[in-house]
Amino acid sequence: MLHHLSIAVSDLNRASSFYDAVLAPLGYVQVFADDEAVGYGYAGGGDKLCLKLADRVQVPGEGFHLAFAATEPEHIDKFHAAALVHGGQCNGLPGPRPEYGNGYYAAFVFDPDGYRIEAVINKSE
Repeated sequence: MLHHLSIAVSDLNRASSFYDAVLAPLGYVQVFADDEAVGYGYAGGGDKLCLKLADRVQVPGEGFHLAFAATEPEHIDKFHAAALVHGGQCNGLPGPRPEYGNGYYAAFVFDPDGYRIEAVINKSE
């Protein structure tokens, strides 16, 4: 359904360093970058997530989060570890989430601007 999503960030260098690190284990890379934005997606493709430098960042409330697809649980573990090293904060350790389904494995973090993000694999889909 979604073609891409853009979010505002207060420090493009800090945000891109964070997203470079957390998205790499999931197979996503920078697909473009300039002084005002950085886009992420699959190598050779278009952006699916765009970070846009903004003077003012207003992070959506508790009902909003970004969930990135993973293919293996160990990729989620690496996502979480990278987030903590690069300025993120834990919002849920990597592990099974049976309340979301038998094959649901995820980790949750806050990025440096406070966005809630998740890496997830759902083998029950």
